[in-house]
Amino acid sequence: MANKFHNPKSVALAGKYSLGCEIPPGARVLFVAGQVGLDSNGKLAQGIEAQCDQAWKNIGEVLKAAGMGYGDIVKLNTFLTDSRFIAANRAAREKVIGEPYPASTLLVVQALADPAMLVEIEVVAAKS
Repeated sequence: MANKFHNPKSVALAGKYSLGCEIPPGARVLFVAGQVGLDSNGKLAQGIEAQCDQAWKNIGEVLKAAGMGYGDIVKLNTFLTDSRFIAANRAAREKVIGEPYPASTLLVVQALADPAMLVEIEVVAAKS
């Protein structure tokens, strides 16, 4: 059985995400720690677009290590340090996330662990 996404018509959607996802019994679940724009050498990408792209690349590498892919993501949480970064975040996300869209939360926060970090993305993936 595959992951089942729920979007009842009685609840409005404000973007490209699902309201809920049901994981089948026996599915493997992977919790990916928040990823930022650091490359494999620990160098922080410059600018919001580059940091978003790098964060998604890092997520892809963790998923791959677990035998999963972006299509296995069932929930994601995004933390941005400025609401002006929403469009760049969405553009980077759309490069790797398609339908069915995972459940999603986006928060604008005052700061991340390093003041130069502009975005952090954490995901949960599940695969039968």
